[in-house]
Amino acid sequence: MARSKKKVIVSSPRGRVYIQSTFNNTLITITDQTGNVLSWASAGSSGFKGTKKATPFAAQSAVKKALDRALPYNVQSVMMFVSGIGLGRDAAFRAISASGLEVTSIKDITPIPHNGVRPKKPRRV
Repeated sequence: MARSKKKVIVSSPRGRVYIQSTFNNTLITITDQTGNVLSWASAGSSGFKGTKKATPFAAQSAVKKALDRALPYNVQSVMMFVSGIGLGRDAAFRAISASGLEVTSIKDITPIPHNGVRPKKPRRV
């Protein structure tokens, strides 16, 4: 029988937190400096269903769950990257700040169209 390798936990004191907030859900991903995922959580994985996933409380619960899973990695300071325009955006900010992590920077990476979609052709009457 083949033996499985033991999971090695490498301490990374600095990390990144990616918050993707949509109108339907909020996704939290915690990575190290190189981008390797340490933990993730979403409002749906935290036990919320339907329209309750889009609430600020669901986002706060998702942040707590993701931070609990990242505890073994000893993350102390984070850079935050926020994407999207949902209700859970600000609640996720506050939950991370209240958790005791040092937030070094906050960057908004929401995609913005430079020129938008092609306009409709004019009506012929």
